[in-house]
Amino acid sequence: MASAPSTSPDELYAVADFCLIPMGTPGTSVADYIAECSRILAKTGLTYKMHGYGTNLEGPWTAVMQAIHDCHSAVHAKGAPRVATDIRIGTRVDREIAPGTGNVSKLQRVEDILAKD
Repeated sequence: MASAPSTSPDELYAVADFCLIPMGTPGTSVADYIAECSRILAKTGLTYKMHGYGTNLEGPWTAVMQAIHDCHSAVHAKGAPRVATDIRIGTRVDREIAPGTGNVSKLQRVEDILAKD
């Protein structure tokens, strides 16, 4: 596994969710294309987690955007003539986010609130 990219003091830390959609493929399943994207993400050193309708990805802004670019390139290289991607990205500057904890800490905060019910 690659080492996680470092964030320079002037670069935003991005917490993203993206859904990459291969289009114009011969069949209805896109699992092989998504697996190829997962292989790309595994090499980045970024924190990511796939889910049923996309992938959570976090790290320095430029590294996150490069990873999504690299997924597009890999899916095209695998034969998809078109790729569409929906991306949501959050950043914050009011407090420091420890690398790799952006999504986990957001989820934990909600679970802590629900545990009080």
